[in-house]
Amino acid sequence: MKRFIIILTLAVAALGWEACIPRYTLNGASIDYNVYKTISIGEFPIRAALVYPPLQSVFENRITDMIAQQTRLRVVDNRNADLLMEGEITNYQLSPQAVGEDAYASQTRLTISVRVRYTDNRNQALSKDLSFSAYRDFSSSELLVDVQDELCNQISKDLADLIFNATLGDW
Repeated sequence: MKRFIIILTLAVAALGWEACIPRYTLNGASIDYNVYKTISIGEFPIRAALVYPPLQSVFENRITDMIAQQTRLRVVDNRNADLLMEGEITNYQLSPQAVGEDAYASQTRLTISVRVRYTDNRNQALSKDLSFSAYRDFSSSELLVDVQDELCNQISKDLADLIFNATLGDW
């Protein structure tokens, strides 16, 4: 019986000690959830000269999913939300990169740029109008139509990370 009491006392002490350890999130979010409860993600229409129609929904889904997974904010369709994020895809560009022995490009770069208007309806001083770009290189021996979906997914993830860190992460 004495052994049981000692083990129980140690277990309770360990649990109490665990409660005293500070917790840090690694997602970078610096949100006061007592003030901010909702966010509205507006559309990001493509305003680039070169257009890949699926890009808009891929990007919008990526940023919405990231916010839903890494914060406790409720995503709503309401311009009166505590936070509002909207903008446009401003650039979708292909450019040659590395030149091979035959004087033809051996690598091609796909660059996507996004403009984001981040509105803080609780504190207008924290509102921002920002632009971001990200890119991926691929072999010029590959056709764009064969790699475009994967490249757009990867670039959209990079852009969502940049946007999250610059707005909700406040880095």
